[in-house]
Amino acid sequence: MTSAGRSRRPLLRRPASRGLAALAVAGALTGCQVTIGDKDTADPSPPPPPNSGTGGPSGPDTAGDRYVPGDGNGGYDVQHYKLKLAITPGGAKELDGTAEITATATERLSRFNLDLTGLDVAEVTVDGAPAQQQRQGSELIVSPAKALEKNAKFTVSVRYSGTPQPVVDPILGRYGWIRTSDGVFVACQPSGAHTWFPSNDHPSDKATFDFEVTVPAGLTAVANGEPTSNVPSGDGSATPGDGPDIIPAAASRRAVTTSWRVKDPMATYLATVTVGRFGVKTGKTPGGIPIISAVDPSVPAVRLDAFHAKNAEVTDELVKLFGPFPFTSTGGIVDNAAVDFALETQNRPVYSALGSDQTIIAHELAHQWFGDSVSVTKWQDIWLNEGFATYAEWIWSERVGNETLQAKFDGLYADAGNRELWNVPPGNPGRANMFGRSVYDRGGMTLHALRKKVGDEKFFEILKTWAKERRHSSGTTPQFVQVAERVSGQRLDTFFDAWLFKRGRPAL
Repeated sequence: MTSAGRSRRPLLRRPASRGLAALAVAGALTGCQVTIGDKDTADPSPPPPPNSGTGGPSGPDTAGDRYVPGDGNGGYDVQHYKLKLAITPGGAKELDGTAEITATATERLSRFNLDLTGLDVAEVTVDGAPAQQQRQGSELIVSPAKALEKNAKFTVSVRYSGTPQPVVDPILGRYGWIRTSDGVFVACQPSGAHTWFPSNDHPSDKATFDFEVTVPAGLTAVANGEPTSNVPSGDGSATPGDGPDIIPAAASRRAVTTSWRVKDPMATYLATVTVGRFGVKTGKTPGGIPIISAVDPSVPAVRLDAFHAKNAEVTDELVKLFGPFPFTSTGGIVDNAAVDFALETQNRPVYSALGSDQTIIAHELAHQWFGDSVSVTKWQDIWLNEGFATYAEWIWSERVGNETLQAKFDGLYADAGNRELWNVPPGNPGRANMFGRSVYDRGGMTLHALRKKVGDEKFFEILKTWAKERRHSSGTTPQFVQVAERVSGQRLDTFFDAWLFKRGRPAL
């Protein structure tokens, strides 16, 4: 994420890049947010024991990630989320939903937890049979009628409703379910997904998704993946294609239901169902990758055609650097949301009313490889997302005639007194700094220093190998170091220790 990405760091304003006047606007960082607390930089503690209720074995009620305390659960592995949502922006209840979650028990379970905050639960079933449910803070505790045996595949269905509330964090700011003048902007890194659907809300448990979203007439819902039904476009366009058509929104005077399918595993924080009056454009990049772009016409700095073309250009160029595009479509969503960030929601990042400078597009689309396809196992390793995307942003900035990579590195390195950069180790920045400057800039500098050390050919081979070998899964910093050493043929533990885990400015 960038300062339009979901980390919620303060907005960084960047000069507009050359050659895209229609998109020129202050940039932002990439990501979604989490509840931030102390500044501890110790390694995350091991998962706590299962919750202490009675009635037999249960899985842990958290993923054990100290950076996002309380997020995630144990005892099962989700394979698929099927979300049926009726969204009425500004209504007495903005959301009526049914979540059907297919999972496999990884241990014997008499009960298990889902993450869910602030919504009313009407009914829970497991494999079609009524189940008992209990609320405890942000936990929905489910007790099936019959215990689930280890390795059993099961389906839990939750019928719920209410008005999701945005997460408001003293460090990260406001994120999650954000009301706009005509709809809802949904961007959830790191801990906002369970404000709008029950889930195992931690990136270590990725799953495929189906969305069926019903919205009032005249509005459009844009989600991840690809549509399996016609999609209304608020600009009056009608675009026939190989699959579902883009149709004029005015063609329907009743509520409209749109379906979207995510075929590749996705972390919960990367899910979006952004609703508003969008112009929508589809097609393929020159390299043949399907692309879907959506722009709220009330955002004056961004034209749909220019945004669509830039998404296509950037995607194809990043393929040359990082290897095959990891998903079934690319694109982006620009909405009139009053937030100061963009987020790398899978398949198509979301950008706020600030619009999107093309270097920010490069940042968010680079996340499709680094962060979305290869996700973090724990949030301590967030530099594997943000450092990589920041470096891609710098590459693109140089490409369009702005500051060179080396000049960017040299300028940052020369700032020897920058405590935010040199006193925070990006490989374990602590919860309070997980979206701070060190994770982004020192993370990007680490990659540039690695490139200078191993040479261009080996460097880009390292990045492509990492993206290929960890595709649609997750990774850790030690695993990346192993790949870098294997591909380069060099021992790099001392190098990475200095750049990622030591306080102070590494020697050159």
